[in-house]
Amino acid sequence: MSTILEKIAAIESEMARTQKNKATSAHLGLLKAKLAKLRRELISPKGGGGGAGGEGFEVAKTGDARVGFVGFPSVGKSTLLSNLAGVYSEVAAYEFTTLTTVPGCIKYKGAKIQLLDLPGIIEGAKDGKGRGRQVIAVARTCNLIFMVLDCLKPLGHKKLLEHELEGFGIRLNKKPPNIYFKRKDKGGVNLNSMVPQSELDADLVKTILSEYKIHNADITLRYDATSDDLIDVIEGNRIYIPCIYLLNKIDQISIEELDVIYKIPHCVPISAHHHWNFDDLLEMMWEYLKLVRIYTKPKGQLPDYTSPIVLHNERTSIQDFCNKLHRSIAKEFKYALVWGSSVKHQPQKVGIDHILNDEDVVQIVKKV
Repeated sequence: MSTILEKIAAIESEMARTQKNKATSAHLGLLKAKLAKLRRELISPKGGGGGAGGEGFEVAKTGDARVGFVGFPSVGKSTLLSNLAGVYSEVAAYEFTTLTTVPGCIKYKGAKIQLLDLPGIIEGAKDGKGRGRQVIAVARTCNLIFMVLDCLKPLGHKKLLEHELEGFGIRLNKKPPNIYFKRKDKGGVNLNSMVPQSELDADLVKTILSEYKIHNADITLRYDATSDDLIDVIEGNRIYIPCIYLLNKIDQISIEELDVIYKIPHCVPISAHHHWNFDDLLEMMWEYLKLVRIYTKPKGQLPDYTSPIVLHNERTSIQDFCNKLHRSIAKEFKYALVWGSSVKHQPQKVGIDHILNDEDVVQIVKKV
């Protein structure tokens, strides 16, 4: 493992030394590709799987969505979990109080949301320091990340944490690159650009692909992409997770400083200890999770508004709704009656492919 770490350090120092210009872009692209390969080896070593040492971190997934708290030690993650979810997570005035994942659950707008208090991350976590790799591995399974920062400490901590998560293949608040990539058996590298490229050209793309031993592929660049985007697409193990930055301990700063903090994008200032600004935080969490609530209506009865079926906004067809209720319903499905904003008439008869909107009411009619 140390040899991989040494190789990574050597490549990073070489990249820092190299000037960025058109002549060195191919060389830098090659170094980036090598770095990405070494990082992947670090995440999942090539050797046979030995028994994992120590206590497991993973927690069973419950509820409709999962939110992980990531941050340096002693920024108030455990206090926040205790005050949001009413779960006791040990709180003390020293660093590394939390040693394993502590789960909690809150109900918000009818959806059950699991909160995970993860142990503190330290610099070098992506290289395996301080059990950082297990912590980040659990963070990869979350639908949303709360990055808890201490507003008294410099905002450089935000950059460090982002760097640690990026080294592990997590991309925060980004969309997957709009690049079509397909391997072939023969025919060489076929590169199509739909817009003029400022960084990538045919030679650089071939250099990066040859590092991965790919000599035949179709690539279509649909926007002005960077070599990092291309490497992300080739690696294929990147995870794109929305992230909210929580600036904790605002009870210790002035109003003028708070006004400055509010201008940072994707950011919510809170005080976990005094329960300040939790409603703003929960509202933003709901917006970033992009959940859709669908109410059920049994025949001849009023709709059940107490316990909605919660779907993700990318999967909101009637079929997804049926599968969430029970697998067998989709097979016996005849049609559905829908009340709400997704239909023109109230109610309207719809088929299994109809897309539902938030807070629609659905009654399903089965085949006899």
